[in-house]
Amino acid sequence: MDVFEAIKGRRSIRRYKTDDVPEEKINAVLDAARWAPSWKNTQCSRFVVVRDKDTKLKLADTLGGVRGGANPSADAVKNAPVLIVICAKMGRSGYDDDRKIATDKGDYWYMFDTGLAAQNLMLAAHAVGLASVPAGLFDAPKAAEILGVPADVRVVMLLPLGYPDEERAAPPRKGIAEISSLDRYK
Repeated sequence: MDVFEAIKGRRSIRRYKTDDVPEEKINAVLDAARWAPSWKNTQCSRFVVVRDKDTKLKLADTLGGVRGGANPSADAVKNAPVLIVICAKMGRSGYDDDRKIATDKGDYWYMFDTGLAAQNLMLAAHAVGLASVPAGLFDAPKAAEILGVPADVRVVMLLPLGYPDEERAAPPRKGIAEISSLDRYK
């Protein structure tokens, strides 16, 4: 699949078939994620692959509501055949060689690095016939506790993964002229 086709064709899917996802496909998407760029190639992203139904149910319970309602990704977290939990090893991204924070973003640069890895993972998933939806509104410390994540690692995103059981149209996008300018911000 062409990269532009993958970018324009990927959708956030919340309903999945019950079909098992082969290990080869999981390894393929994880391989794409590990090739994402990162701050000074520190590769802070870590991934927990969850197949266990009880663990997925516990993680779904960490999801917060949206505007007073249930989180629309809760069923996906519970029912997708695979849940990839994207984490970040702290103290790596955004630091200079003297271990001092190097940017005005502080130590939050790990969010950028894990975002790049997540995007690679989601595009690769789409390219191999899988679907995903990034879920970010959840109790990350509680999710870390459920998964036994060490204190120097942050849980960043829950990413249900499986074969899509729905089709979604592309949402509208702003035009290039609305999002870009030449030489100065407008």
